[in-house]
Amino acid sequence: HLTFFEMLGNFSFGGYQKAEAIKLAKDFLDSINIKIDYVTVFVGDNNVPRDEESAKIWQGLGFSEEKGNLKFYDKKENFWGPTGEEGPCGPTTEIYSQGFEIWNIVFNQYYCNKDKSLKELPVFGVDTGMGLERLAKVSQNVPTIFETDLFSPLIGELPAGSEKEIRIIADHVKAAVFLISEGILPSNVEKGYILRRILRRAIRYGKLLGFAEQFLIPLAQKVVEIYKDVYPELKLKETDIMTVIQGEEEKFEKTLEQGLKEFEKNTDPFILFTTYGFPIELTQELAKEKGREIDIKKFNDDFKKHQELSRTASSGMFKGGLADTGEIATRYHTATHLLLAALRKVLGDHIFQRGSNINAERLRFDFSHSEKMTDEEIKKVENLVNEKIKENLEVVCEEMPLKIAKEKGATGVFENKYGDKVKVYTIGSSSTSSEPPFSREICGGPHVKKTSELGSFKIIKEEASSSGVRRIRAVLIQK
Repeated sequence: HLTFFEMLGNFSFGGYQKAEAIKLAKDFLDSINIKIDYVTVFVGDNNVPRDEESAKIWQGLGFSEEKGNLKFYDKKENFWGPTGEEGPCGPTTEIYSQGFEIWNIVFNQYYCNKDKSLKELPVFGVDTGMGLERLAKVSQNVPTIFETDLFSPLIGELPAGSEKEIRIIADHVKAAVFLISEGILPSNVEKGYILRRILRRAIRYGKLLGFAEQFLIPLAQKVVEIYKDVYPELKLKETDIMTVIQGEEEKFEKTLEQGLKEFEKNTDPFILFTTYGFPIELTQELAKEKGREIDIKKFNDDFKKHQELSRTASSGMFKGGLADTGEIATRYHTATHLLLAALRKVLGDHIFQRGSNINAERLRFDFSHSEKMTDEEIKKVENLVNEKIKENLEVVCEEMPLKIAKEKGATGVFENKYGDKVKVYTIGSSSTSSEPPFSREICGGPHVKKTSELGSFKIIKEEASSSGVRRIRAVLIQK
């Protein structure tokens, strides 16, 4: 199993069915000279009959129980879904080569209700999945996926060391490169926390193996080299990716050695997390290596208390980063919406809000971007904001389910704080317009009615805030 992998597949909904799906799979594998060892089919149970149709199709292609290359398995192995309490599901047929599964063909024939009863779906669905890395392993006839050309150039960059640790590092740095290319930055929440965990786990294993500091950078560059033709955005964002990885390496290397010493002293895991940047999963892994137990319940309780204290400490801050709710601060708050939209149009869609602080004198806005903005870029952003102010655009508030807000393209931050229904502020379009709005954000703070109320917008400073995050300070000048 890999942290990052590529899934191949073909799908049909109301088009071809079992015969075509199975034949397509067989023809494709034949075309690239991959020998099928055996195939499996659903054996049936009290609710769903044995999948005789799939068995007969495979028999027509030269497979049989007598030859040992057609096997029947139970629901645990050859039935998929539903993914939740209810939903589409059905029997599967799976293809094995060199001793392991390389292709899973799912036939969505049924709908599973909450009471676990099944009904036939009116539209037959085919949903297949085949891991590219597994296919490469079989096609290239190597012992494991780590000897394929998707990993060997990367592993070749690493000094000799424990096979397990080398593979973990290679896997994690590849996953990190792709996460960062999608605009995700290391943090202590949600997707950012996953990125931080895998980077810091890789750094820790590098430390164990005695690798030099900043050893992840050449590995990340090799990942870009391997995938740049298929994923050209990696090359386009290479500087950003390397900046984020370098920043996280530098940050963690400063505390890693002392944190490891504190771990040996049985320091509380929550202190290791808050003071030394040790994700709890890393502490658990260290404890397992030492045969020690971690009180995960205590950690979770301490973490919840920490969150409550943070919320209490910021109780004077209103939604959207406002330090007061006066008329001037409300104008500044609305200006941040225009600023974010302008930044995304000038710099790209990788721009997301990372924080803000607003008072009656100025706004401070943090956003995801790894490079210092040029004077030309700053001027373009400033001019675009002022252009929208002059257009006297209406600021429209609508309340809607979070899912609908996302479908409408609304941006937002701190998703774990959102409820089922959210307020969405749209600037620059009407409900009857087919044109996309200039700005659409999920937000709870106060706003002006028309952009002309803001006055003139002026950026006074652009600077680094933290690794991969820039900061703009700006003012509004009333005429």
